[in-house]
Amino acid sequence: MKDERNLHLKVQELCDCFATTDPLREMSQIPAAADEEEIGLKWLALAALHGVNSNASKITLSKADDGNIRVTAEYRTADLPSPGPNVGDKILAAIREITHIDTEKGKTRLALGMRDSSIDLEVKLKSKKGYEKVSIKFPH
Repeated sequence: MKDERNLHLKVQELCDCFATTDPLREMSQIPAAADEEEIGLKWLALAALHGVNSNASKITLSKADDGNIRVTAEYRTADLPSPGPNVGDKILAAIREITHIDTEKGKTRLALGMRDSSIDLEVKLKSKKGYEKVSIKFPH
């Protein structure tokens, strides 16, 4: 039986589930578990938690034309663990579905509930031939 709940709600539930963990450590373990169906949503929840916990201003996931996925955080120039190509594709698809950005370039706010509060994230998506990038900007 397929779970028909929307992806936004699933990300919020995963934020609640992983709120007491070390998100960066959990993110680094994701590529080994790439067979899970909702792994992209888990990564998004962990990235949001890491951004909030580490006072990040922005986390960016980029996919090059060779399929290589790179993740950076802007609180300081540092690479975060890459989720790998398969999970990276799932993350990009989930972001597109949650935000309804179907064009090559778009920007929207995403309200994300976490435990007893919420956070407004700014999500930007950009695609060019062989390249996709999603940035999640955190409030000050």
